[in-house]
Amino acid sequence: MTTKTKISKVELAEQLRTFVDADFVITDDETMKPYECDGMSMYCEMPLLVVLPDTVTQVQRIMRICHEYGVPVVARGAGTGLSAGAMPNKEGVVLSLAKFNRILHIDPLARTASLQPGVRNLAISEEAAQYGLYYGPDPSSQIACTIGGNVAENSGGVHCLKYGLTVHNILSVEMVTAEGDVVTVGNDGLDSCGMDLLAVLTGSEGLLGIVTEVKIKLLPTPEVAQVVMAGFDSVQKAGDAVGGIISHGIIPAGLEMMDGHAIVAADDFAGAGYPREAKALLLCEVDGTEEEVHEHIAEAEAVFRKLGATSVRTSQSEQERALLWLGRKSAFPAVGRISPDYYCMDGTIPRRHIAHVLTEMQKLSEEFGLRVANVFHAGDGNLHPLILFDANVPGEFERTEAFGASILKMCVEVGGCITGEHGVGVEKVRQMAIQFNDQELQQFHDVKAAFDPTGILNPGKGVPALKFCQEYRSLEYKQHKHEHTEAAQHG
Repeated sequence: MTTKTKISKVELAEQLRTFVDADFVITDDETMKPYECDGMSMYCEMPLLVVLPDTVTQVQRIMRICHEYGVPVVARGAGTGLSAGAMPNKEGVVLSLAKFNRILHIDPLARTASLQPGVRNLAISEEAAQYGLYYGPDPSSQIACTIGGNVAENSGGVHCLKYGLTVHNILSVEMVTAEGDVVTVGNDGLDSCGMDLLAVLTGSEGLLGIVTEVKIKLLPTPEVAQVVMAGFDSVQKAGDAVGGIISHGIIPAGLEMMDGHAIVAADDFAGAGYPREAKALLLCEVDGTEEEVHEHIAEAEAVFRKLGATSVRTSQSEQERALLWLGRKSAFPAVGRISPDYYCMDGTIPRRHIAHVLTEMQKLSEEFGLRVANVFHAGDGNLHPLILFDANVPGEFERTEAFGASILKMCVEVGGCITGEHGVGVEKVRQMAIQFNDQELQQFHDVKAAFDPTGILNPGKGVPALKFCQEYRSLEYKQHKHEHTEAAQHG
């Protein structure tokens, strides 16, 4: 990173305070403490300072100053991310977009909304409800997470199987570049010629620019929605039922799976009426017109029974439907009640391998001596294993990390990938070397360099240095060779 001169913390704060309210340029450790991590609290770092602008012009000026002096910038939304993507850089600025929290415009005819990045995901649907519309992607953290963070991580949620991820539900993004210029990527058309830069930006984890406005698509609220809850006496049967329901021609609005640990924890927390004796649970939602929902629900019930479900129940009211989903969306805090700490993983696998991967995961659980609760988007094979541990026990977090790394490696081995919607951040930067070769990683670096030549935007996240990857692979190879040699000696 080439810099003209190094700037001190005091000088930088002084410069920022010439155009940002002094109260919103934070430099003392006590006030900065909440910014030291995101939802992945095991990875922490105190920033140089925190700044909260409230206009695009201010964001531009911040970026120009940081670009001039080579100061790293980490953009932050609500801080609900789960991969340490918003962890500060100790020599850098946290640029919080919390004050960019206005819904700018809703067009009910075009079914679009223009939003600032700090608008909460759930607030969009609440505001659009008066027009009979809602926003499709609904991550579990939707009560708190922001649309800017959703764009950064390409968030999905319970209903992503039918309605897609963030990338499928946005039309354009306004962003400020590393040099401080404002650019708009995307348009109102259904398609556009040339490179799909909008797809590049969605899921780029703040590595390419600072999002200052997002234009999204809205969907008409379905006439009817019902949920079928099916309990199974084995994870294998539930895993097979996922593929069975889709191959039958039913496209659920949501298809979620929970294992025994998660079922009991979520039911204790939300009182959702889950079958507590079940080893696995599927929640399958169908929405649309009354006729098609009635038909698909009957088919779904029949398919589940045929594939070995021990209990089948369908929601008979909107309240009952909401309660069934409340249990699922409360699963993460629910598991937090039964363990001092948990590590929420994220990886994606082909649907046909769900049963196999969950069975292997249980073996790994025994091997590492750590419990794992599974609650995830089964419809698109997006796993969210929750590894339960106690951070106060020496060495237990390191063992948890190793368990998580083994899960991600298994995801790649069955033809999946190391992330679904949580991003890479700091957490999975080592595993990038497992999924991608040097040529592919070089492509990532080239894209990064095109947007951010001096590398000031969220450095150290998402894309590892090639040297690091080569060292990591070499280490993995040596370890693998050592294990095989030992096995041969003991055999």
